[in-house]
Amino acid sequence: MLHYIDTDIVFQELPDEVTLAVNLSGCPCRCPGCHSTHLWREGGEVLDGETVDCMLSRQKQEVTCLSLMGGDAQPQEVNSLAQWVRQRHPKLHIAWWSGRSLLSPQVSLSNFDYIKLGPYLKHLGPLKSRTTNQRLYRVVDGTLHDITSRFWR
Repeated sequence: MLHYIDTDIVFQELPDEVTLAVNLSGCPCRCPGCHSTHLWREGGEVLDGETVDCMLSRQKQEVTCLSLMGGDAQPQEVNSLAQWVRQRHPKLHIAWWSGRSLLSPQVSLSNFDYIKLGPYLKHLGPLKSRTTNQRLYRVVDGTLHDITSRFWR
């Protein structure tokens, strides 16, 4: 079962999106230099479809995307939740930010519009750095298209 610590409305995580970012707990990646070490521990509130519905109904501004931040310990659960959200909210874009280098075979691209892959490596920098190892992909017709360069100035 997925659990989340907190949420926020963000504008920089995904290009051209007003995103409800949901920070999932229990991150197994534990990247050195991680800015969200509070997400390493297990705990928080249960995250299921009903919870997502409540979160979306409370937003006063138009949210165009739901981003699940983490959940690498439970990729099948992330996939199932994304599938549920896709069915309930077909106009909402769905993203998953994973700290893994490779996409889990338990994840179906049809449930996502964006996927970020890659651990944070301090010496390579975040997505806005041209030297980053992390990649942000837009899912188009079941294939990943690298859009990381949209963060570079």
